[in-house]
Amino acid sequence: MRRASALIASAGLLVAALTGCSTTGSAAECDAPVSAGAATDLVTVDGDFGKTPTVDFPTPVKTSTTQASEIVDGTGAGLVHGQQVTLDLSIYNGTTGAPIEKSAYDGTTRTKYVLADSPLKGLTDGLLCAQVGSRMVIVVAPDDAFGPQGGSEQFGVGKDDSLIFVADVVKADLPRANGASQPVTNGLPAVVLADDGTPGITIPSGAPPTELKIGVLKKGAGVEVQEGDTVTVHYTGVLWDQKTVFDSSWANGAPVPLVAATGSKTQAGVISGFAKALIGQTVGSQVVAVIPPDEGYGDQAQGSIPAGSTLVFVVDILGVG
Repeated sequence: MRRASALIASAGLLVAALTGCSTTGSAAECDAPVSAGAATDLVTVDGDFGKTPTVDFPTPVKTSTTQASEIVDGTGAGLVHGQQVTLDLSIYNGTTGAPIEKSAYDGTTRTKYVLADSPLKGLTDGLLCAQVGSRMVIVVAPDDAFGPQGGSEQFGVGKDDSLIFVADVVKADLPRANGASQPVTNGLPAVVLADDGTPGITIPSGAPPTELKIGVLKKGAGVEVQEGDTVTVHYTGVLWDQKTVFDSSWANGAPVPLVAATGSKTQAGVISGFAKALIGQTVGSQVVAVIPPDEGYGDQAQGSIPAGSTLVFVVDILGVG
């Protein structure tokens, strides 16, 4: 069976909305946008969380509204918009009963998914307010699946077909840094956070430092980032001289995975100053890094970054692996 992530990738699910449930508190305090109903009541699921489920339902299963039911209870805070989760998925065509895709349930084919409004809105709505350790049954209405184009010929889904997802929430990265605030080092840019966690960065007057400067704004209690780890982050990058934002995952709509290693040494690595800002930090931390040209892009222009630029990054470290 093909990897369950293929269906999600085909829908282009890389755009996340940054509003929704509170990022703190229990699932009981989270206002889920969908609930159980007649369609989810038709789906029977047997088996333990993390193991291949036995799924049974009569055909056709039709619904005009997306529905979700929790089969196995999880723990912790409810999932929120913009959060990246790791899932084991089994996906079925509700009209024909045919399996579309299925995880191997051995840790090798798990799906990384950012809870997003578009285009597969129904899966996101069914997962919002679920918890890590939950097994969810989600019946996605056609309008909440592939959008205006209706269905997917590639996956044998007609424009009037509902989709049935059995989703195990294996892991959830943080939606934003949640560590304890730390004293700010003199000379570093000032950082003020919007309600959704987006940083606003004020560059000091005067010449930039000529050496790499790293400050911890929040100290997280999670695992420590090791060199070579894949790290999920939110970040904003600013040019020191121009005092303008040149890139931001917040503005782009989703956190991103980066390899905590220098690109000259490791494929898919990052500039050396950014790698040094990540290595040794803990999940839940927020760091600010002032990166001189010799730790950044040097005397080469890079897109909207002029040659010889000093870069400032504010980075939320949301997860490892």
